[in-house]
Amino acid sequence: MTVKAGTEFNKVDTSSKPTIDVRPLVNPEVMEGAQALVRRLEMEGVEYIWGLSGGAAIPIFDALVTTKTKIKLILVRHEQGATHMADGYARVTGKPGVVLVTSGPGATNTVTGIMTAHMDSVPMIVITGQTISSMLGKDAFQETDVFSLTMPVVKHSYLIKQTNDIPRIVKEAFHISQTGRPGPVLIDIPKDVSSGPCTASLDPDMDLPGYHPEQELKVDNIMAIAEALSRAKRPVLLVGHGAVIANAHNEIRMLAEKLKAPVTSTLLGKGAFPETHPLSLGMLGMHGTAYANKAMVECDLVMSIGSRYDDRIVGQPMRFCRDAVRIHIDIDESEIHKMIRVHHHCVGDAREILTELYKHVTDADTSDWVKLLNGYKKKYPLKFRKQGGLKMQHVLDELNNLTRGQAIITTDVGQHQMWAAQFCKVDEPHYWLSSGGAGTMGFGFPAAIGAQFARPDKQVWAIVGDGGFQMTMTEMATACVNKLPVKVIVLNNHYLGMVRQWQELFFEDRKSGVDLEGNPDFAKLAECYKGARGFNLKRPADVKKILKRAMEYNEGPCVINAECLKVDNVYPMIPAGRALEDMLIDAPKHALEKPTGST
Repeated sequence: MTVKAGTEFNKVDTSSKPTIDVRPLVNPEVMEGAQALVRRLEMEGVEYIWGLSGGAAIPIFDALVTTKTKIKLILVRHEQGATHMADGYARVTGKPGVVLVTSGPGATNTVTGIMTAHMDSVPMIVITGQTISSMLGKDAFQETDVFSLTMPVVKHSYLIKQTNDIPRIVKEAFHISQTGRPGPVLIDIPKDVSSGPCTASLDPDMDLPGYHPEQELKVDNIMAIAEALSRAKRPVLLVGHGAVIANAHNEIRMLAEKLKAPVTSTLLGKGAFPETHPLSLGMLGMHGTAYANKAMVECDLVMSIGSRYDDRIVGQPMRFCRDAVRIHIDIDESEIHKMIRVHHHCVGDAREILTELYKHVTDADTSDWVKLLNGYKKKYPLKFRKQGGLKMQHVLDELNNLTRGQAIITTDVGQHQMWAAQFCKVDEPHYWLSSGGAGTMGFGFPAAIGAQFARPDKQVWAIVGDGGFQMTMTEMATACVNKLPVKVIVLNNHYLGMVRQWQELFFEDRKSGVDLEGNPDFAKLAECYKGARGFNLKRPADVKKILKRAMEYNEGPCVINAECLKVDNVYPMIPAGRALEDMLIDAPKHALEKPTGST
């Protein structure tokens, strides 16, 4: 017996799409390829395009004017910023973010953002201008084979060679990007193709004979999982980004409450289960809570829902939950057994699998197990001392108290990211945006801009470090021009903090390439942009006051320059390549052996 699984990513209400004057299916009127491109983007419900112009893309930028489209072009200051904005928009809405750039360096500047989206399964359409067809492969001005360069980090790529193929390829790109496991799709368009005549249907049939993302749910597999759950005395549900993507949060909560099973999440799974819920263990893994990691060591069953069992939560695969029944639910079959050998699995949409699974599980008695873990929560709480200078944990804890889970939070990468994951509780999906797989510094601020475009009704806070912020802070201009009330907290310790922490712990405190001497005054820097506000935060006593001032300013972006302790370390910590059993709850007394993994 099988049940058909849905594959759409964050199913979107199409009734809210803009009204479009759709031309006849077979279009007797000749239009430029770029105009056909814009019309097809309208038909896909595109609201915004983030981009930066250039010679090879001029016909497309021109078409955004000549077609009188409702699509809004958001001019960025760097192409990497455009991709992260599109990424942030996509994570909040579930709809693909769209990027438009020129050829050569314009295209190559998007690679970091494409990789970021690819590793975190985010739908995105990146449109790049290209040199004219007759000059392809001849090292023409600003020619780059972006098709080949991006091949490892996209779900699919197109190089359009015929103008009449534009509507079909755009339709296919959006379909591929959103179905199955989501991801970025690249469309490379030579200038003569975008400026050539197009007479094709604007709503053609797709031609994807080898692409079949649909999954048939195997109910026999679900029944086996239900039986394993019924036997478990110490179960743990592990929720990942796939659970957020599938909008499976209600189903997860219902299942957890029926099973009375504790729930832990990956970094990107935050929000798939309310972190203020009594059954929540918070985040697990390298810098997860001590009680989440202890639960994984002592459980007799772990069921991953939309997590790929990545190295940051597994540690040593051979020792991960070795005495427990291991279950894996994922939409991507290639993830099954990739990192961890599992006893049971089911491939398909997490929401539909859990809906079926719920019918077959029975109420469980886990009172002793929950009591044990509640004891660990009391014994090993997340903590910090407010004395001795301004600490990142203090700022983030106070932010959590003030926002109470009602704000969208984006982060950069590093110590501040881990502390934000620990102290900022998330109860709703799509309210936590962070670069997980790629660990991209510079992601946080432009992602917040994209999120603010997606949800103008919500407060959006970007939690960034002084290192990452300087990689994309040029997008302050984008935020100011569009009067976006994004609030940026620069947790400024004048170091690349996580690398410094590793050097202290594993390299006998030899600091190399981590001191960020020469940082600007970020508050003054913000004030240089028209419409932006800057605040300096230095004293612990001023944390709440400054955060409230930022919350009250909504005429444009604001930046809080929080001068934090230069040297502080994130704990708990599991050294890279070590097992969960090797967790450090507090600082060790001496340097440790060098880790086998990366920071």
